[in-house]
Amino acid sequence: MSPANRRSADASVIAAIHHPLRRRLIDLLGVDGPATASRLAESTGELVGNISHHLKVLAAAGVIEEAPELAKNRRERWWRSAKASYSWSIADAGGDPAGELVAATAEEANLGHHAAKVRQWFDRRTGYDEAWVRAAFATESWVTLTPERLAELGARISELIQEYHESPDSGPGVQSAFVFAHGVPARP
Repeated sequence: MSPANRRSADASVIAAIHHPLRRRLIDLLGVDGPATASRLAESTGELVGNISHHLKVLAAAGVIEEAPELAKNRRERWWRSAKASYSWSIADAGGDPAGELVAATAEEANLGHHAAKVRQWFDRRTGYDEAWVRAAFATESWVTLTPERLAELGARISELIQEYHESPDSGPGVQSAFVFAHGVPARP
């Protein structure tokens, strides 16, 4: 998402997007495009009623929105991503213990989500051709910088990833790819 589409998330939005099933629904709508609760239930193996409940939570948080132009009749409800990216920090909670707990829990869930995508690749890579196996990457480096420069590095990485997000490839051989980066103060 462009910086204009980046929203600072409050505790209610963070809680909405970091439920495991809701996170999966967000991913499915973001990668596969608009869908109905029935289609999402098929994709996830969940009951339609459960999917409908979670879609309503995401819609109330502004993460997804209805796509009424796709409905073939008045009963059919289509949903799509609201095309927003969210950012938060424990520092945003301003010392509120409940807000700090929500943000910290979301950070842990986010890291688990990222690691799960990499583990999923490790488990499934034998099913991909050599070009995909060679193209997959991991990179890391120790850098010495100020908080301002770390924030700048994060923004530059986000902008680069966003360029690829906004101009997707099409045609034969195209696959979705999960790309993430973390930059944190650390010690060896």
